[in-house]
Amino acid sequence: MKTICFYFQIHQPFRLKRYRFFDIGNDHYYYDDFQNEEIIHRIADRCYLPANKTMLEMIKSSGGKFKVSFSISGMALEQMEIYTPEVIDSFKELAATGNVEFLSETYAHSLASLGDPAEFKHQVEKQEDKIQTLFGVRPRVFRNTELIYSDDISELVYGMGYRGMLTEGAKHVLGWKSPNYVYSSMVESNLKLLLKNDRFSEDLSDRFANYNWSEYPLTADKYIRWIADTPESEQVINLFMNYEVLGSLHPAETGIFEFFKALPRFAAEKGISFSTPSEVFALMKPVDSISVAYPISWVDEERDCSSWLGNTLQQEAFRKLNEICGRVRLSQTRRIRQDWYYLQSSDHFYYMSTKHLGTGFSPYDNPYDAFNNYMNVLSDFIVRVKAEFPETIENEELNSLLTTIKNQGEEIESLHKEIDRLKKREKVEKKEKTALK
Repeated sequence: MKTICFYFQIHQPFRLKRYRFFDIGNDHYYYDDFQNEEIIHRIADRCYLPANKTMLEMIKSSGGKFKVSFSISGMALEQMEIYTPEVIDSFKELAATGNVEFLSETYAHSLASLGDPAEFKHQVEKQEDKIQTLFGVRPRVFRNTELIYSDDISELVYGMGYRGMLTEGAKHVLGWKSPNYVYSSMVESNLKLLLKNDRFSEDLSDRFANYNWSEYPLTADKYIRWIADTPESEQVINLFMNYEVLGSLHPAETGIFEFFKALPRFAAEKGISFSTPSEVFALMKPVDSISVAYPISWVDEERDCSSWLGNTLQQEAFRKLNEICGRVRLSQTRRIRQDWYYLQSSDHFYYMSTKHLGTGFSPYDNPYDAFNNYMNVLSDFIVRVKAEFPETIENEELNSLLTTIKNQGEEIESLHKEIDRLKKREKVEKKEKTALK
């Protein structure tokens, strides 16, 4: 029986205010609070709240058969907590149904997997803690920023304990193969992969409201029929997209909410179910492995990472950012740690791209303004970090400090495990003594 696996990405960066060269050293607050608040309120009203209401209605009207998964960045969750707590409440209501899976990702929706493995692991752990705190569940499946994936990244993810991951069904990787199966990593055979079905995902994300599309208007029964007509052996259809498809990218007047509400009924008529990624991984075995030597993503025709690191501006900004990773990780200053996360959001690098001129997603007039503004902010941030950890501390000394901290952390963790073991043993012995009496 075929199953549909829905996954939605939710992310909002902390956008930077206009920060000029003369602000360096004088102003340590970098964010455009007005713009950030206005945008999160607008998207919450148009998308998050009505979309969550729609998902809840779909779950209830289908008798619990509809299921969905979300990956919500730590940056987005922080802004929801500050500006739109009602959105957090609506996600909690969805979580209570048991039909929703929350995936893990990098807390800052960052490019850390491409630059600093230690930072990558740290952010994933921070994201896990955030999801646990808000929704009472520990993520079991991983989804990297913008579905970025490579063989090297799969090793990092597997090493963190994950056995399932989502990524892009890139044509240059799959070749003749279909994305409608479970695959595995070439280098970590026990890491299962779900690959985005480009055609069916983009029918909703890109083409749904396109009057010039030959299949317009798209109806739920037609869409489900297309899925049902795929070869019988292809058992999982992975529909991965930005959550803003509902209500923001496609406004309510396009009929997008009514379309989604009708999906469970027509799917049931065709014998098609809905599953979370964890359920798919539990029920299906990989049919093959895939090798991805160079990082892929779900963005642009190339499905690579050039949207963030494709030009010299982006590469220079990324290099400068990664130069201070070690020093920042030593800092216990809350503001420095917070700014560090906010400055790592992939959006800042996307705004510097020369591939997307005029798309409307950037708050800057052009990529060069984006680069100058970001580098001014980063320069001030670096001054603050170096004031706390001067350059007189050599890299070898810095690495030694980091190693010491890491070893101490591992020793503390080991002691905690030993304490837990002794407590359990003590409980067993007490039970045995009570039973003898």
